[in-house]
Amino acid sequence: MRRAPYLSSFIILLLALLLSIAIGSVFIPLDEMWNVLRGAGDETFASIIWKIRLPRTVLVALTGAALGISGTSYQGLFRNPLADPYLIGVASGAGLGAVIAMSIQWPYSFWGLMAVPLTAFITALLTVSVVYAIARIGHTVPTTNLILAGVAISSFAASLTSFLMLRSTNEVRRALGWLLGGSIQGGWTPILAILPFLIIGVTVLLFNGHALNLLQFGDDQAQQLGLNVTRRRALILTAASLITATAVSFSGIIGFIGLIVPHLMRLWSGADYRRLLPLSLLGGASALLISDVIARVALAPQEIPVGIVTALAGAPFFLWVLRRSKNQGYW
Repeated sequence: MRRAPYLSSFIILLLALLLSIAIGSVFIPLDEMWNVLRGAGDETFASIIWKIRLPRTVLVALTGAALGISGTSYQGLFRNPLADPYLIGVASGAGLGAVIAMSIQWPYSFWGLMAVPLTAFITALLTVSVVYAIARIGHTVPTTNLILAGVAISSFAASLTSFLMLRSTNEVRRALGWLLGGSIQGGWTPILAILPFLIIGVTVLLFNGHALNLLQFGDDQAQQLGLNVTRRRALILTAASLITATAVSFSGIIGFIGLIVPHLMRLWSGADYRRLLPLSLLGGASALLISDVIARVALAPQEIPVGIVTALAGAPFFLWVLRRSKNQGYW
């Protein structure tokens, strides 16, 4: 019975992967897809799959997985069901860096094309570092201070981003698309760039499920149970922020995946973070893949930013979960 959620999550993810590869401006039937994967398919389909569809599908899945598991970690870390991966300034910092990079005329080279994601990644990590430094009191970082500092720095970075967008009129449309999660890049280069960071961050989080369980009892009780609260909190926060910044830098700001998926998995499998973290990893990948397919076909041939789809679907669903939680109190 305990394996049922994992098996179901794997099946849903597999179906979402196939759907993402098959659907687009050119539909690829399942039999053609199979022929291409075993090296005997049509050259046109092979080119579409290997150069366009599969890299995008993998990047979307990795982004969704990162947002899902980091959202779960933030909710457990802050003991707050409203916490999401962008709570302490990752999104606003990344947005500021991306807009700064877009306002500069970069040469059409490898580093020129990588300027926006790299700048977004660096500024996101810098923003989290500043928030952490402001919130720190001695050797401890109170949760309330961290959240308040995150809100203040996020507002400041968002204001600077808006100012730069008003000053750089030629890049407003591109910047707006990035901020709405419409910058999912093609090719295998982004995947190779983010994979090491995601592997490190996800591994750290998966090994801290028991620590997150202990933190639900409060810092004092967790300390009495043998957990070094300050060190473990910093480790989880760093890992969650790292993978969020990595995902956002190449895919833009995509809301609600890191907020809704943990609630879904919690309703399905309970509140044990040892199960919740891997299930949120799988659920986040599936949810963003399905959202990306909808973004491609909703107004075809025009493609809308996937962040709009996740917001339209996530906001009412979250309100439903919030209403349901009043009576059940499952967190």
